[in-house]
This record gives sequence, C-alpha cells and structure tokens, in this order.
Amino acid sequence: MKRRIVIKIGSNVLTRPDGKLDVTRMSALVDQVAWLKKQGCEVILVSSGAVACGRRELQVDHDLDSVEQRQLYSALGQVKLVGLYYDLFREYGIHVGQVLTMKENFEPGEQYRNQRACVSVMLENGVIPIVNENDTVSVTELMFTDNDELSGLIAQMMQADTLILLSNIDGIYTGHPDDPQSELIRQVEPTTDLSQYIQAEKSAFGRGGMHSKYTTACEIQQAGIRVVIANGERDNILIDLLERPADVPHTEFTAAKQ
Repeated sequence: MKRRIVIKIGSNVLTRPDGKLDVTRMSALVDQVAWLKKQGCEVILVSSGAVACGRRELQVDHDLDSVEQRQLYSALGQVKLVGLYYDLFREYGIHVGQVLTMKENFEPGEQYRNQRACVSVMLENGVIPIVNENDTVSVTELMFTDNDELSGLIAQMMQADTLILLSNIDGIYTGHPDDPQSELIRQVEPTTDLSQYIQAEKSAFGRGGMHSKYTTACEIQQAGIRVVIANGERDNILIDLLERPADVPHTEFTAAKQ
C-alpha cells in the first residue's frame, strides 16, 4: 500500500520578506515532492500563497475593504500560483489538479463525498491535488481558520498516513525560537499538553501561526495520523524527513492508537 502524505506549505514559506512569491523555494519544494512520488508516496499539497501572488499582480488606485482585497487578490493569484505549479511539475511529467474548497464541503453529506471522490480519482491516476480555500466566496464565518485547519481536514478525509506542516521555523520550542535557552520539542505523545509553550501570534503573510499548527496537530494526532511541523525554508526538508529524520530539526506528533 502506498504511503499517503498531505503537505501544507504556508505563506511564509512561499513568500520572500518583501511579500513576493519565492519561485526558487517553490521550485525546490516541487523537486522534493517529485522525489517523494518517485519513492512511491501519494502526495496531496495544501498550498497557501494565492493572495500574496495576486497582491503583486495588480496595483489598485482606490481603497478596498479587507473582504474585497481577499477576493480580488486570491482570484488573480490562484491562477498564477497553480500555473507555476503546473509548469514546475511538468518538468517531471507530473500532472497537477486544482481543488478549491470551503468549510461547508467538510460537513457530512453529498458535497463531502463528492470532494473525497474527486481527490481519490486524482490520486488513483497519478495526479497531485493542489488544495486551497476558495477565497473568492469564503468570507467571515465561512472561512477556515487558516490552511493548517484545512490541511488537517484533508488529511482526515483522505485517511493520510502523515500530515506535514511546513512553516518558517523548525517546530515547537520551550520558549521563543530566537532565545538560546529555548529547546526544540522533538516528539509529542498523544497525552502531552504543550499549551504553555504556544504563542498566539500569527505569521507575517498568512492567517496562521504556531497556535494554529499546534491545535491542528493535536486534533489530527488523535485521529490516528502522524503530524510533523518542520521548516520549509531548510534545503531538502521533505527528503530529509523521510530519509534521515533524526538529523533534521522538527516536531513530531505521534499518532494515537485507534
């Protein structure tokens, strides 16, 4: 049976400090995903970055409210983002497909079954699903908290073996990551409570943060899925997590026995 991995790539991984898309890093991550497929893994990507892409595509000379900005920039940016993925994966002869979803699609019922069937048939035919929230219609109460939550729901829906949350830090620390006294927490058992170490601050370009990743990791861990939080800015992070995990900094949430 193939190993099924959901990989969430956060906005802070895909963007440069100036907010523009980091195409070099995106290309490196695509190289690694192609390598995972070659090892027999089924991969589902949950990719942020559409709003960041769109913001650099169009300069607007009048004020937009936050909802209008999100709708406009995500609509523009999603086209560019998936187009880049298409071109990069095509170099390996790998097909990709776009899945734009909303929170209501994860409620029990026909929409849930249709969405699961769509992702399943893509995987069965060697296509990598690239999943993102449909920001053009998802506003306020309809929105996911962030793509951490979305990736967790996808991992459960598709009964993944592992969920990898790629951030711009190595994992969960006992203090602030910049504090030399802080230690990286390498392994988290299902009964461990790390809430005392979790800061509520959010990421620079995304809606998430470590609090969101921790919440998602705990929920998905209890569902029997292994969760890894790692630094997507590290070279060959995905390959190293598979080949020599002891040598690469990360936080792993051990799957609860079902």
